[in-house]
Amino acid sequence: MPRGKQVYETSAKIIYEGSEADTHVQHFKDDPSPGQRGDDAVALWQAGRGVLNNRISEVLMTRLADMGVSNHLIRRLNMREQAVRATERMSIGVKIRNLAAGAFAQRLGMPEGMKLPRPMIEFFLRSEELGDPLITEDNIAAFNWASPQDLDDLVALSMRTNDILSGLFIGVGLKLVDFRLEFGRLWEPLDNGQEEMRIIIADEMTPDNCRLWDNQTGEKLESLRDSETGLDSHRLVAARLGIMPDAGPRDLQGPKTVQ
Repeated sequence: MPRGKQVYETSAKIIYEGSEADTHVQHFKDDPSPGQRGDDAVALWQAGRGVLNNRISEVLMTRLADMGVSNHLIRRLNMREQAVRATERMSIGVKIRNLAAGAFAQRLGMPEGMKLPRPMIEFFLRSEELGDPLITEDNIAAFNWASPQDLDDLVALSMRTNDILSGLFIGVGLKLVDFRLEFGRLWEPLDNGQEEMRIIIADEMTPDNCRLWDNQTGEKLESLRDSETGLDSHRLVAARLGIMPDAGPRDLQGPKTVQ
């Protein structure tokens, strides 16, 4: 699919107009994030982080779609790009937490790795310039970023996604500690000539936006945003998912449920 003009860019990807109606092309970048501009970090990122993220995201989004969770993936186009549905970007995103870790644990004075009473959801404003700050439901209502029904849909979609991905990762020996999701509004025609709005996941799903730990050793598989050894973690996740079994450590012979 030929790509058109650039729609927007983030630290991890570039979104272009697609050649087919109501589509975009999602291109996964190799660029290092701010604070990782040293020669070693650049070499690691240029080694193929975008290629790995493209394949990992394709596998996870396909699994979600198979389980009835709507998302924007149409198909993978090449090593670094996917065809995705064009959506109206929502201003807010969601962070889903299963264990206390990172800034959440520090903010609430909880020990790292403590299991939360239930999966917890936090909302954030989608703004890399502001560092994607956390926001409240009152903020969302006051600034009309989403309706109460939208929030109900986001929570239901996020919880369903958490259930599916947590089970998938446990099956390959990984623990899904937390992750983030972004969403888009999709307008679909009805028989009566009207349109129906549906909220879907419009994001990547990679080690860059989820925190994974080894289920047996507790080893933290830090994303490239936080660690110069992150690319090894990307290869490990890809290997555990059966995408590239010869590209890094593989402790399990194919997916299996861990009791």
